[in-house]
Amino acid sequence: ILTYIIIGNVIAINNIIPDDAIRIRVIANSDSNYDQEIKMKVKEIVEYDMYDLLKNTTNLDDARKKKKNNISKVEANVYKTLQDEKYNMPFNVNFGLNYFPEKEYKGIRYKEGLYESLLITLGEGKGDNWWCVLFPPICLLEAEENEKVEYKSFVKEILEKYF
Repeated sequence: ILTYIIIGNVIAINNIIPDDAIRIRVIANSDSNYDQEIKMKVKEIVEYDMYDLLKNTTNLDDARKKKKNNISKVEANVYKTLQDEKYNMPFNVNFGLNYFPEKEYKGIRYKEGLYESLLITLGEGKGDNWWCVLFPPICLLEAEENEKVEYKSFVKEILEKYF
């Protein structure tokens, strides 16, 4: 029965973004198909970089330090991606408190506000955006094919927190 309760909690936790989560957001220049395609290419490279950077990170302070210490790498990879695509638009990378409009994630509505995040704005930043949670690594784990990693990670965190 204890296993069932823990797994039940894992599923519930999996659908809730903690207040102290670090988010990621990539905003396209516009809603044109081309700008949206570029946004997704940037998203893919940054998501890969963040997974590689944070895969062994176990606490929020370490996640913050790693992100702050690697902003130049993120900028360089965004720049390279844009150059490879011959996309001559300025961009901005910011890690700090950034505005997020009201969002829905897995059926739960999150209110607008300032959230700690890695924000990448392409061009004028007037297009649709992609966003997710970097730490705890909700979107990074969802990208993995092996879902057991996600459950194992959350079960371990719950056990360490409460037992």
